[in-house]
Amino acid sequence: MTPYWEDPDSGLQLYLGDCREVLPQLPEQPVACVTDPPYGETAAEWDTWPDGWLDAVSVALPASASLWCFGSARMFLEHAADFTGWRFAQEALWVKRNGSGPGSRDRLVKVHEWAYHWYRGRWSDLHHEWERERTTANKGTVRKASRAAAHQRDGRATTWQDDGTRQPRSVTYVIEAPSVRYRKRHQDEKPLAVVMPLVQECTPPGGLVLDPMAGSGTTLEAAALLGVRAVAIERDEQSCEAIVRRLSALTLPAA
Repeated sequence: MTPYWEDPDSGLQLYLGDCREVLPQLPEQPVACVTDPPYGETAAEWDTWPDGWLDAVSVALPASASLWCFGSARMFLEHAADFTGWRFAQEALWVKRNGSGPGSRDRLVKVHEWAYHWYRGRWSDLHHEWERERTTANKGTVRKASRAAAHQRDGRATTWQDDGTRQPRSVTYVIEAPSVRYRKRHQDEKPLAVVMPLVQECTPPGGLVLDPMAGSGTTLEAAALLGVRAVAIERDEQSCEAIVRRLSALTLPAA
């Protein structure tokens, strides 16, 4: 099987085809997956839930693996059975700068989307790496009471060192990421700043991250900027052409 496009220097590969057919033929096993499937919530031709894609991804990934999947609450509820075999871990809430929704007044304007983190195997065997956020204060060594609340377990650390950073929060306000709709690369393109932390969180050094529905190629660009190898699959050839143009124009940071 020949990639539609690849860059050996950055370790990126793009395949043209249906992920359900391509995944069994991949020459190397990915270790994690970050993807944004069609939600199946509109009348658009492209917005159709691809039955069986999760089964194909499950077979392609190892016994211990992470899966970050964008979607709406409605999508995850309607397709909960498809995630059988996966355990829910955490969620990130992306708050959009501009909302979208029906023109009527009987529903709220939608200004958010979820990214749900699923995993299988032992949590401790998986790679986890969040980019920590800078805070405005550094408190130095902080001492706490041994138990802040009755429900907390004994043996909890009573001191910790504040290094001026904190773990990122689950709600992401993408203030620094402008809208990408004007680029017209894909109908449902995600900002790079939303995807990059998810790729970094689940992909170990030297590992291969998968996006079975590449769309505009954001996962591939995120991987390239992070120095992570990635393989993506896209069934629409025009989208593949746009992805190649996008990645060919990319300036990577010096090693």
